[in-house]
Amino acid sequence: MVRTEISLFLKNVPGELGRLAALFGENGVNIDALMIQDASAYVQQLFQNRGKSLQRIASAASYNSMRKDSAEFALIRMLTDNTDTAVGLLSQNDYLFDIMPVIALSLENRPGELAAITSKFGQEGININYVYGSVAGPDAKCLFVFCPEDIDLAAKIFK
Repeated sequence: MVRTEISLFLKNVPGELGRLAALFGENGVNIDALMIQDASAYVQQLFQNRGKSLQRIASAASYNSMRKDSAEFALIRMLTDNTDTAVGLLSQNDYLFDIMPVIALSLENRPGELAAITSKFGQEGININYVYGSVAGPDAKCLFVFCPEDIDLAAKIFK
């Protein structure tokens, strides 16, 4: 199913994620999925992919400068149960964020399930830019979030 992912930068200091989660919680927004990475790794990935699928072109010096500055931030990717409210709260509180469509799938928690799903992407020639997921326990379903290069084709496959 196509869902809207919110990506934002947070200061990489104690308490920032707690403040964001409290803002959402106080306003009835549930976080369904969350991934956090050091933003300098994200900038390094942009540098390595420049001219490839991301179509970002910049000098090495420019990216190295950004990578040093970005170490102070974490890149957060998340799905919420109410994207409109979440986006409104982020805007009102001056967060720097972006939204994009992703494929979120509830998978059976058994060996080979992820292989079957990712093989479907490969059979259709769809590259996966990144994926994150989790499961609550051995009897629960897994939630995996995929960011494919071709969201329209992926959406047709995983209706």
